[in-house]
Amino acid sequence: VGLRTFVLTDPSRPDPWKPGPGEPAFGARQVVIGVLYPARTVRGFPRAPQLTPAEAGVFAELAPHVRPGLPAAGVDWGATLTHGHVGAPPLPGRRPVLLYSPGGGDSRTLGTTLAEDLASHGRVVVLVDHPGDASQVELPGGIRVTVLRGEPDPATFRTMVDTRVADLRLVLDRLGSLPLAPVVDPDRIGVYGHSAGGTAAVSALAGDDRIAAGANLEGYLDLDPVDGLDRPLLHFRTDGFEGAARLTASWAGVPGRRVRLTGSNHWVFGDHAFLVPQLRAAGLVTAGTRDALIGPARPAAAVSSVRRELRSFFARHLP
Repeated sequence: VGLRTFVLTDPSRPDPWKPGPGEPAFGARQVVIGVLYPARTVRGFPRAPQLTPAEAGVFAELAPHVRPGLPAAGVDWGATLTHGHVGAPPLPGRRPVLLYSPGGGDSRTLGTTLAEDLASHGRVVVLVDHPGDASQVELPGGIRVTVLRGEPDPATFRTMVDTRVADLRLVLDRLGSLPLAPVVDPDRIGVYGHSAGGTAAVSALAGDDRIAAGANLEGYLDLDPVDGLDRPLLHFRTDGFEGAARLTASWAGVPGRRVRLTGSNHWVFGDHAFLVPQLRAAGLVTAGTRDALIGPARPAAAVSSVRRELRSFFARHLP
C-alpha cells in the first residue's frame, strides 16, 4: 500500500474556528489528507509513522484530555509505523475512492488500520483531517490543536459537522487535480466516518450526488433530515456506547442495514482497538479505561467484522 499526503486550501471559505490566545488568525480553510492506494511496488519506499515527530509530541500532551484515561507519560506515540509506504508508485488502473472522516477529536491517522485494509483490497482511501476539531494537525504553518475540551455543546457540534461536510466536498472537488488522479475513478465514490465523522459522512452522502454509497460508524443522525435517502447506507453500532438512546432515536426511519458489535465500545472502530490493548498490557491504562474506550471483549472480532462488512458493502455498491 502506498501513501501520499496533501494539503488542500479552500480560498473561498474562511476557517470557522477561533484561534487560541497568542495564535494568529487562521485565514482560508486548509485540510490535510492522507491517500492510501494499491501500490505497484513498495521496495525502497519507507513505511510512514502513524504520527510525525511534531504530531507525536503534541499528542503526548493532549492524549489524556482528548481521550480520558490515556496515559500522560510513558508512551512514544511516534514509534508506531503504518503499512503505508511513502511515495510508492500506484498500481495502474482507475479504482473506487472512499473518503473517511474520523471521530470527533481524532486525527485522520487514527483511522489508518481500517483504511489500509480497504486500500489493500483495491480501493483508494482518502483520510481527511479536520483542523480545529482534530486533536492535532500538522499544517505548513505549524501544528493546529483541537478546540474541543470535553463533549461539544450543540452549537459546536453543528459547526463541526457543517465544517466536515464542506471539507469532504473540497476533497471531492480536488480529486481530479491530485497527482494520483490517474488511479481515481470519479464515478465510483463512497464515504465512511466514525462518530462525528459518521454524522458528516451521511450528511455528505445525502447532499452530494457524486457520492454513491456511505457507511456510518456509530454517528448520530439527528442534525439533518436523511430519512428520504435513496442511496446505499450501512450502519454500525456497539453495545457499550453511552449515547445509545440518542443513537437509536436518531436512526429511526433512516434506511440502511444495521450491524451491532457486542462486547465493544465507541472507539473500537479506529486504531484505539490496537493501541489500547498494548497500553493495558504495559500497565499504562486501567481495565476501566479499556472498557470505556473499546469495550471488555478482545477487539479482534469487532475489527474483523467491520473490515469484512465494509469491504463487502463497498465491493457491492462500487464494483
